Amino acid sequence: MKKPYRHGKKLAGLAIGLIVAALSACGYESAIGAKSVVRTNAVESRSIVMKQDGSALITANIDVPTISIVDPKTKKVTSEIPVGSEPRNVALSPDEKTAYVTALRENEVYVVDLEKQKTVGKISVKEEPFAVLSSQDGSKLFVTAYRSNAVDVIDPASYKLIKQIKVENEPRGLALTADGKELFVSHFVHGEVSVIDTDSLAVKKVIPLTETPAPASHDGKVSQGLPGMVENMTISPDGKQLWLPHILTNVNVPIQFESTIFPVVSIIDIPKLEELKNERKHLFKQMNIVNVKNQPEVFSNPSDIGFLPDGSKAFVLMGGSEDLVTIDLKRGGKATQLLRRIPGDNPRGLSLTQDGKTLYVHNAMSHDLATIETGGSDAYKKAKVVGSNLKLIAKDPLPPDVRAGKVMFYSANSDKFATDITGKNWMSCASCHFDGEINGITMKTPKGPRNTPSNVLTTKTGLFTWDGSRDEFEDYLLTVQNEMGGMLAYDPAKPLPADVKKMYAQIFTYLDQPDSYPVPKSPYRNPEGSLTASAQLGQELFQGKAGCITCHAGVNFTDSDQAVNAQGKLTTDNMTKLHDVGTATAIDIGSPDGDPRGAHKNGRPANLYDTPTLRGVWATAPYLHDGSAKTIRDVLVARNAQNKHGNVKGLTDKEIDALADYVLSIE
Repeated sequence: MKKPYRHGKKLAGLAIGLIVAALSACGYESAIGAKSVVRTNAVESRSIVMKQDGSALITANIDVPTISIVDPKTKKVTSEIPVGSEPRNVALSPDEKTAYVTALRENEVYVVDLEKQKTVGKISVKEEPFAVLSSQDGSKLFVTAYRSNAVDVIDPASYKLIKQIKVENEPRGLALTADGKELFVSHFVHGEVSVIDTDSLAVKKVIPLTETPAPASHDGKVSQGLPGMVENMTISPDGKQLWLPHILTNVNVPIQFESTIFPVVSIIDIPKLEELKNERKHLFKQMNIVNVKNQPEVFSNPSDIGFLPDGSKAFVLMGGSEDLVTIDLKRGGKATQLLRRIPGDNPRGLSLTQDGKTLYVHNAMSHDLATIETGGSDAYKKAKVVGSNLKLIAKDPLPPDVRAGKVMFYSANSDKFATDITGKNWMSCASCHFDGEINGITMKTPKGPRNTPSNVLTTKTGLFTWDGSRDEFEDYLLTVQNEMGGMLAYDPAKPLPADVKKMYAQIFTYLDQPDSYPVPKSPYRNPEGSLTASAQLGQELFQGKAGCITCHAGVNFTDSDQAVNAQGKLTTDNMTKLHDVGTATAIDIGSPDGDPRGAHKNGRPANLYDTPTLRGVWATAPYLHDGSAKTIRDVLVARNAQNKHGNVKGLTDKEIDALADYVLSIE
């Protein structure tokens, strides 16, 4: 009897082995492998990641639907793998056999087998996934859903949702502590950091980055303002601090390049989960670099941070001015070097080798990799660019003029183009229009307070600016001169030179390209995209007794595109499509004398405003020209005392709510 038993045991073992082999063949191998490896170092999500042994770099190519795998030793791209549209971030499984890539426009996370060098699966997630990280044991994926204000927790083995964690608005970047217990979430527009307990999968704290107040002297050129554009984060080598590069926007003075946008680095104490307010790195203070003329250098739009392994230096990437700032943490934590002009366009992410000797920079717009020797921990050795950039993609899918316009929109490099687009590298278009859209801030201007608008459909909705005082895109010369400090050599009353006109034409072409800023899908609709019952009632009211359609008409829900002359050309002379909706206040000034671009015939009173599109308006709060309405209901009620902004006086509370529901559902 014993002999058959022994044979039965062997047969059972063989059966188990065959089952395991079958499971592996069905794609379970990576999941099992991920669980067998536990990562012990802190990780962050960004557009570039390096394997621990330095054998490969992987880049998410942002506006090219591929990832690239680079061999740092041979300095060659070993593979370019197709993924979904707008791959923003890439992360590795703990065993580093799998890459996870967020496809922002497709609401998918692509699963890439790095050994087979191909996509093996897709995970459906909520609206606009941006960052992704795996847990330290590989049993979970964390994905920020930018438009849904959530972090999705996914089982990478089954691709199923474990839990959706609601967080503050606009969740963007992710950073996970070495012990895997705390997940940090950056919030892009308003500058908070959420802390998620990875055991309970709940938010344990929200850390608001503090506003830096104006100095007692009220000097507008001193670093100050509201935090924003918070994306990448990096945990220090000792695990005690979280460093966040971002900007401050000063709203205490009218927009002017030297006093509005300031680059900073904020620091969070991880054990205490609080910001170290007095340790923030400011331009002209902790980050003060002077040139040979003893003049302070300006750099802008910080995008990423990396540390030497021993924590002796930090490197801050400046995405706008395209520079690298070295902060020596052994010498007072101050900037000691500015490496001006990293080759390439729009440096967005960085990665350091394990020995800290080499730093790789991912350029988002030129799609190449720059290599920098860091100088190591030696205080007297400077970082320097070595070799030529490595091209990451086989072909740029964007037409040349679209690409050129996009590069200009994001650039604050004063030396790069036919003429300076900003003064002294201070700011780019994206410094106020975060990633092309809003910054959630009302700015001071000579005309009065102005809410920063989104660029979604900006080329298709008629006149430009809140008061409709511009009818040609070249009129933004006034913005570049008066707010950004660029192109001051040109008389705004005269035609621009051909090469400068081409710059504006290329930026317009970029903004006009449908895929540049598509209308965001509304979360206020039913899951399959239809209007809710309340929104359907609101649509009837919108088109009926509320009278909203009188001004918010047509395919883009605006009548501004009807401000034309007898020949059908858009013109600021036609003021019949400007409206008094009762929102002007005592601090609105207008521009009664017009401006040089309009030959001073485009004057505007303080109470007339252009009709903004309502497509995707749900994503553009606050509302109105001065940002005084936090919600659409506030637009209809709190800021509509005169009943000029839609006929809502006769509506019930239910009908007002329904009307707001419909407006928030417009795509």
